[in-house]
Amino acid sequence: QVQLVESGGGLVQAGKSLTLSCAASGSIGSINVMSWYRQAPGKQHEWVATSSSSGVTNYADSVKGRFTISRDNAGKILSLQMHSLKPEDTALYFCTFVQPGAAHDYRGQGTQVTVSS
Repeated sequence: QVQLVESGGGLVQAGKSLTLSCAASGSIGSINVMSWYRQAPGKQHEWVATSSSSGVTNYADSVKGRFTISRDNAGKILSLQMHSLKPEDTALYFCTFVQPGAAHDYRGQGTQVTVSS
């Protein structure tokens, strides 16, 4: 089992920055992929960014250049630095964890980000 707990959300003005964190615990193997997704009210889940245990990162076009995904040295804390926030970034942000051999993927409860104009 893997547990994911997000934190760092809040209310910010447009143009400001915010950093989210996702703490992973449990049966974490050395090979895995962690991602950030978001879901705005009334909309589908949207992939935001991914970080693999091998160091590869990828970003959605909507956040490229503004958001940075990273991990701590132990690979158990996933961060998302968000800069130049826009009202359209308002959503519930949650992290996911995928690793080979696991019975299923995991996701956290999420942290709310609200960007005011």
